[in-house]
Amino acid sequence: MDDQIAEAPKRKRSGGRRGHQDRAGTAIIEQMPFRQPRNPDRPTEPLDEDGIAAIHAGVLRILSEIGIEFLNPEAVAHLKRAGCKVEGTNVRMDADFVTEMVARAPSEFMITPRNPDRMLRIGGTWMAFGNVSSPPNYWDLTTGKVSGTMDRYVELIKLTQYFNCIHFAGGYPVEAIDVHASVRHLDCLYEKLVLTDKVVHAYSLGRERVEDVMEMTRIAGGLSHEEFDATPRMYTNINSVSPLKHDFPMLEGAMMHAMRGQPVIVTPFTLAGAMAPVTMSGAVTLSLAEGLAAIALLEFIAPGAPVAIGTFTSNVDMKSGAPAFGTPEYIRATQMTGQMARFYGLPMRASGSCAANVPDGQAMWETTAALWSAVQSGTNIIYHAAGWLEGGLIASPEKFVMDCEVLQQIQRYFDPAITATTPEDIGVDAIREVGPDGHFFGCQHTQERYQTAFYQPFLSDWRNYEAWDAAGAVWTPQRAHDLSRRIIDEFETPPMDVAIRDELQAFVARRKAEGGAPTDF
Repeated sequence: MDDQIAEAPKRKRSGGRRGHQDRAGTAIIEQMPFRQPRNPDRPTEPLDEDGIAAIHAGVLRILSEIGIEFLNPEAVAHLKRAGCKVEGTNVRMDADFVTEMVARAPSEFMITPRNPDRMLRIGGTWMAFGNVSSPPNYWDLTTGKVSGTMDRYVELIKLTQYFNCIHFAGGYPVEAIDVHASVRHLDCLYEKLVLTDKVVHAYSLGRERVEDVMEMTRIAGGLSHEEFDATPRMYTNINSVSPLKHDFPMLEGAMMHAMRGQPVIVTPFTLAGAMAPVTMSGAVTLSLAEGLAAIALLEFIAPGAPVAIGTFTSNVDMKSGAPAFGTPEYIRATQMTGQMARFYGLPMRASGSCAANVPDGQAMWETTAALWSAVQSGTNIIYHAAGWLEGGLIASPEKFVMDCEVLQQIQRYFDPAITATTPEDIGVDAIREVGPDGHFFGCQHTQERYQTAFYQPFLSDWRNYEAWDAAGAVWTPQRAHDLSRRIIDEFETPPMDVAIRDELQAFVARRKAEGGAPTDF
């Protein structure tokens, strides 16, 4: 633990900040309302036309000459029926088949959770940010690094619901390893569906788990089976096993989702120099080949199924073999994948990520670089946007709060009011009024706008050193810790009909009595 983090708990801040209220108040912080942002900027496109063509040609060569291992007999049978070349688990796809199947996928779709006001649009210029997902470990200023538990899972779900800059509840924000794996999905999804009203996710880890999560999502939404199947209500994400493999449970879960009209994000995890070529263009090409192979399968069995292509292409530290995130190579790989996603007409997923072990400066510059690479690349879905540490092995509430400050800044950056150019915005009359010897603090133009003119942070401390020191000299992680505890302690559960909650509880109880999902434990 570095000196900055280690010293933070020793000195407590006195006094409050604007936007923080005591328990008698109605808001813990002043935050932007829940709304899904649109990215108004042109994407950064490092590839020229020849570069796009070269990567596309490499993708088609991999799929037609080398093939992808599909470790699921049902998937192999579908692709054999489609006319692909099958040898055992190896499937090779010709260019025409891949092109035709990918063209079936919609470029945009919507996902509607139990609260229709939290509906998300996926594709185009829309962006949606999600919580950290799947770390086995937890870290905060009081515990240090410890294993995930259900209590810590619940706390992070509360942060997911509370922050309006978080648009969907991805996978488990930390694994509840104190709950047996056979029933963990039941307890976790129950808490998620009760404590949040945002779009939720299902892990594609076996038929029983997927069926349970679909049924619980249907119940939570008060939907008939026909209503659930008629439009996207949840989603899954699958990862390939790079290089060149898709495993059995993820393919099974993906096919189940596609057949019921629920979105599937296909995200290969390609680390250049380890699971992919050491060159970033080679790593991106392999990633796209693995992703498009699964998308082709899904579009063959369910034409028009909502899908997205994901990127998790970065590099390894060639000294240690550890994954690195937020690097220049990571940024360029994300931008390149964004170009290719638009070339294929697919929505895209990227991530906020870092390799830092605690919420320090490294954590923030790496995560900020990753988040802005998603903005630059035209990404639509951003996983792990808040709370991620140690390459995805740790979830942290302090880091969650710190990341949400960055996310709010990004969303404010998108605000068209910043770049408005009406005569009132240009302010020539105000400039004339102030003249060369005055200032703008007191002029009417400023007085009419000063309260909303600029982004107001909820975590950053803009006081000078002397004022900050006099107030307790509290470092950012400590402020984030204090704020996270207030949010969790004063959390208000979103409304849910009592009958629906009772039905959810009854479903969970019945499935537990039946043994839940099979495991290897």
